[in-house]
Amino acid sequence: MLSLVCALLAVVTVNGLGVYWPSQVAEVTLADGTKFLGRMIRSEVNPDTDKMSVQFKVGNREQDPQRQDFRWIRYDAILAITYPAEVYVLERVENGDFYGYLKDTAGPDLARLSGIPVAEAFPKALGSVRSKSSEEIAPISKKLLSLGNELQKTQDKILRLTYRRDRLLADSRSGNQSRASDVDRQIAELQASSQKIKEQSDRLVGQQQLRLADLRRDAVVMTNPAGKETSIALVDIVRFHDPNAMGFWAKSRYYLSRIGELLWENPRESNTEGGLFPAIFGTVMLIFLMAIACFPLGVLAGIYLGEYAKEGFLIRLVRIAVNNLAGIPSIVYGIFGLGFFVYGVGGLLDQWFFPERVASGTPTFGTGGILWASLTLGLLTVPVVIVSTEEALQAIPRAAREGSFALGATKFQTLVRVLLPTASPGMMTGFILAMARAAGEVAPLMITGVVKLAPQMPVDGDFPFFHLDRKFMHLGFHIYDVGFQSPNVEASKPMVFVTTLLLLIIVLAMTSVAIYLRNRMRRRYQVRTI
Repeated sequence: MLSLVCALLAVVTVNGLGVYWPSQVAEVTLADGTKFLGRMIRSEVNPDTDKMSVQFKVGNREQDPQRQDFRWIRYDAILAITYPAEVYVLERVENGDFYGYLKDTAGPDLARLSGIPVAEAFPKALGSVRSKSSEEIAPISKKLLSLGNELQKTQDKILRLTYRRDRLLADSRSGNQSRASDVDRQIAELQASSQKIKEQSDRLVGQQQLRLADLRRDAVVMTNPAGKETSIALVDIVRFHDPNAMGFWAKSRYYLSRIGELLWENPRESNTEGGLFPAIFGTVMLIFLMAIACFPLGVLAGIYLGEYAKEGFLIRLVRIAVNNLAGIPSIVYGIFGLGFFVYGVGGLLDQWFFPERVASGTPTFGTGGILWASLTLGLLTVPVVIVSTEEALQAIPRAAREGSFALGATKFQTLVRVLLPTASPGMMTGFILAMARAAGEVAPLMITGVVKLAPQMPVDGDFPFFHLDRKFMHLGFHIYDVGFQSPNVEASKPMVFVTTLLLLIIVLAMTSVAIYLRNRMRRRYQVRTI
């Protein structure tokens, strides 16, 4: 078993850590005279023909009729493979990487760079465009985000007032008609305000598009080995590097920059490129909410079964049920969470606090969210905590209880001051197992609130700051989505290994902290009997 675990970790680690290392780009010449640039990925022998084929990542997706990033070439069809130092790799916002040779920079703002060698002009041109984008585009995007939030709040107020007006009109008591007229006036004022926000937003969008179009005129001209030129807008380039000319330290700096992007940026290219910060945040927040939901409940239930419940048919039935619950498939818990938490509790909360949203068909808590996903995982893992708590209490020597009673302590005092501290290492063991299982569960989350791309984070700067009704991203679901739902499977494989490694690191880090706390408790509250 240990060897299997080590093999699993080794495969994930090797494939995950090597994804962002800038490997060399080859210029491949085929027997028919055609040439292309690509990174050699792997080679395989076709069992039917006994011929070896080599897979290359060729990039330049827009130039392929099938828009594929990878190409298989028979080994005997390859005439030569070289590694020119002049090859550049451009990472773009869309369409993946571009492999080619720098030829020129072109654009109205780049005339001052005409006399400079292209290898020096290109970084300066890219920096200039990025600076201009930061000064002109970023403030507009920030303002649009603020207007979007303001528009959403205004529409929420209109929705509440419309519901209130309809209730007043449905009630025939005297005075309601005049109050309904006042509400109509407020609605009209808010609608006028909403229209002004939309007009301002439209103007800003127009300005943003014009400035972006102006920035897109500055481009870099790339050529492939056949001499075909391709113009790429500088504003579409995320970063670039020349892997064949880079030394070890240059590659290391590039590698660290990609790791930083992975940890702190948002995903792009259908989640196959960019960062994973929303998924990391959602995973960690889900685990903490699950712990808050399941650990106290599991501990209290374990204390009751181990210390207060009298043995009988009902208690034996409860223990059997708890043990069986630990083996129920997770998807069953997901269905229960959807029916009980989302439609049941969430629907009831909407009827009490957000009736206007129920009437408009846009529920707040009556749809999937991180709160319901956490509670569902809490139910899934609470049997483990119950069993571990009860077993930890039963493992305490009888002399500890008797000594406490002999000193005049009550049963509750004995429980709080003697039994629970002594049993805390065993309880932490159950918590560690529950946390590790919950971190990797995906099936219940797909039903109770996880999404491919969350437009808003569960935590932000808007009151009430913690938005537990919002949907969220999760690393486990990200692996499923990228690995099995992506139209370009080969291109998504690196992100699958990276995400898997990241999820393992998070689980190992959190469980390591819990194990450290458990060992400290064990040393502090160790009981010795003579």
